[in-house]
Amino acid sequence: MFFWISSVAAGSSLYLLVWVVTRPVAGRKQKPVDRFGGSLLNLAWPWVVVLAPWCRSFISWRDREKLGQSIQVAGLGPMCQPEHIVAMQCVCFMTALVPASVYLLFFEEFALGQGALLGLLAGLALMWWPRRWLHDLGLRRQALMLRDFPFFLDMTTLCVEAGLNLQGALQQAAAHGPEGHFRTELRYAMADMRAGMPRLQALNDMASRTGLPAVRSLVTALAQADQLGMSLGPLLRAQSEQRRVERFLRAEKLALEAPVKMLFPMVFCIFPCTFLIIGFPIAIKLMGAEF
Repeated sequence: MFFWISSVAAGSSLYLLVWVVTRPVAGRKQKPVDRFGGSLLNLAWPWVVVLAPWCRSFISWRDREKLGQSIQVAGLGPMCQPEHIVAMQCVCFMTALVPASVYLLFFEEFALGQGALLGLLAGLALMWWPRRWLHDLGLRRQALMLRDFPFFLDMTTLCVEAGLNLQGALQQAAAHGPEGHFRTELRYAMADMRAGMPRLQALNDMASRTGLPAVRSLVTALAQADQLGMSLGPLLRAQSEQRRVERFLRAEKLALEAPVKMLFPMVFCIFPCTFLIIGFPIAIKLMGAEF
């Protein structure tokens, strides 16, 4: 009788545990956007959505503002909020803490306190990944926008010199420019203008979303030209030339960094193989001469 009651209690506990763990997957109504990156994040997203409301109260306003800016720069949009990033950190912490603690407890040389401490350290180390992933995603997106930015400036300059006003020139650039993140942000800005937002405010919001100093410089120059009544053609031409010079300098910097980045694989991968191929026949001859 006692064995039967224990079996029923164990089975019920296992069922409740599986139900609690798998409930987010069974009850999810939407999948994360593919641009969130990776099947692992898609797999963990239901638990992130469940934990996000609980994490909202533990985020300071300064951290919320910083995460919100990083999310805008990364282009994740309204689908991802600061509490989702903190929930990702919690999921990463639990993912690293539980397996590490269980694994270390099987070794006799690790005591209970040592295993728990090492599991805690592993969880804290993995908590760093979501913010790093968000930062790297924003940097990659900014690099792609910087690559397309001079071309959009050239199109806008040509349209302004052909007789269009600034808003019409931006509309043509947004309609016929190359596909990419910058074109998407420019279309958002044009939609804000059509909705009644002032032009400079829409461009300021676009500069905030991109987080690029080059876009911020262009918006500042356009605001000054609007206040002083300057001609936009020469100003846009100067901005375009400046952006192309900066793009050339970035490419030159990457070219100069290439030999330094190749130093590590050459020293630790190529040179040992070369010395092994050259020295092996010499070592065989020396060993044969000794015998």
